[in-house]
Amino acid sequence: MNNVRPLARRLFPAAFGLAAALVLAGCAPATTAPESGNDAGTPVAGGTLVYASGDAEPSCLDPHVGGNYPQALVSSQYLETLYTKDAEGKLIPWLAEDSTVSQDGLTRTLKIREGIKFTDGTALDAAAVKANFEHLLDPKTASSTGYLALGKIDSMKALDAATLELKLKSPDNSLLESFSMPWVAIESPTALKRSQEENCAAPVGTGPFKVESWKKQDAVNLVRNEDYVQPVATDGHEGAAYLDGITWRFIPEAATRYAALQAGEVQVIDNAQPDTIAAAIKLQTIKHLDAPRPGASNRIELNSSKAPFNDSKVREAFIHAVNVDAGIDSLFFGTAPRSYSPLSSVEPLAYSAEPLFAYDPAKAGELLDSAGWTERDSEGYRTKDGKRLSLVFPVSTSQSIPAEQSLFEQLQATAKESGIEIKINLLDLSSWYGELFKNDYNLVSAPYTKVGPSVLSILFHSDSTIPAPSGYFANLSQVKDPALDQLLDAAGSTADEAERKDKYAQAQKLVLEGHYLLPLYDQQNHFLYSEKLKNVGATTAVATPTFFDTWLAK
Repeated sequence: MNNVRPLARRLFPAAFGLAAALVLAGCAPATTAPESGNDAGTPVAGGTLVYASGDAEPSCLDPHVGGNYPQALVSSQYLETLYTKDAEGKLIPWLAEDSTVSQDGLTRTLKIREGIKFTDGTALDAAAVKANFEHLLDPKTASSTGYLALGKIDSMKALDAATLELKLKSPDNSLLESFSMPWVAIESPTALKRSQEENCAAPVGTGPFKVESWKKQDAVNLVRNEDYVQPVATDGHEGAAYLDGITWRFIPEAATRYAALQAGEVQVIDNAQPDTIAAAIKLQTIKHLDAPRPGASNRIELNSSKAPFNDSKVREAFIHAVNVDAGIDSLFFGTAPRSYSPLSSVEPLAYSAEPLFAYDPAKAGELLDSAGWTERDSEGYRTKDGKRLSLVFPVSTSQSIPAEQSLFEQLQATAKESGIEIKINLLDLSSWYGELFKNDYNLVSAPYTKVGPSVLSILFHSDSTIPAPSGYFANLSQVKDPALDQLLDAAGSTADEAERKDKYAQAQKLVLEGHYLLPLYDQQNHFLYSEKLKNVGATTAVATPTFFDTWLAK
């Protein structure tokens, strides 16, 4: 077995691109990303890392339940996945040892790595993995990301202690990518038998840390797993983590988080604001980790199921009426390069079409005239049959940073110049979901993180209009195009990598040329940390930092 290492990213100014990988049967050599040319020095054992998150505190520490990014961040410290990605971006087995697929693509056989135990003493085996998949697919679990990722599994059977056979409803070439995500991480089957409340409070995994306690509205306390053994040898150290533990705090106010970092009260903060990042990188005492998420780009989706966006001319007009570039340039200080793709820039199969998204008010006006929006009311907004061209835009304050909300306001201002009204409604997460459920929106910005281009099927396939058990809605642009469905189905099932690439490119082209979305930038994932925290940079396949090899300098 060659040495491998979970995905690591170079620090600011850029993260390197991921290599394409469809299916890998074994481990591959990897390189370690250095700390921006900074010698990390000799490792020191001991100490507690204090992490301050700006995300809303999860209601459950089990990422099977729901499946949002804050859960992925914290659970990546105590749960592990069947697959991961190495420093070159290639899929490699982790808790799994190998995987094979039948010629017809309908039977996937997993070999589970032997000799690994959960922190409650339960052995990892095929039955344990089966119990996890059943937990994810059980509607009572209320999973979203994990449920959708495993949706093609029809039945499961543990052939022996180390072999799990999966029968699929249709071929799924993205399954190994799905197995690399924290929302499909493997938990102790013994612990899963507890009530959901108990399991939410302290999930049990195989990772380098374990949950000791959770004081809600304050912090999750993690302690080192003294018996931890990496499933695969890496270029890092062997044995238990260097840190004694991690205190995972929740500090919603950005300025307060940064002040705590400057004061040495915490060593890592997430959700750093663009102006803060720009200032911090000039300091010797603070370092920056830029780790864009895989899956979809941050984007605004246009609801094509109702007026006025059921008219493609109006969708296209809106896209040319808003000045995205000017807003990003003024608000993000170079931390968020513009995207012209439905997919993140870290996805090798991302297709980009910049010419479709030029700011062109004259063209917007021509399109609106052609669509019949020729009159103006007393406030300068366009009207048709006496009705104002008005767009409802609910925004979740827990999923959108202040800089992004300011960007939306700038788009609102430039759209007004073309006679388009945008009503921005800032809502808590529950109310935001309610607006989606009622189909009470014309515009929506909904982040979605998933490893691999199969996220396109979740976002744009006709079948994705049915919500996951958690209530999460996909296909928010409500595209219903048989040609697109066929492309996505073919891309997701083919065993030919060249065909996969071509079909996904065609699908993205169709979505972009249909004016169903306005790409903005990669999903932002910026972390600032103290220079006393060493060997930072290793991340999971979904760009959550891991701290197994990290230590605190004395």
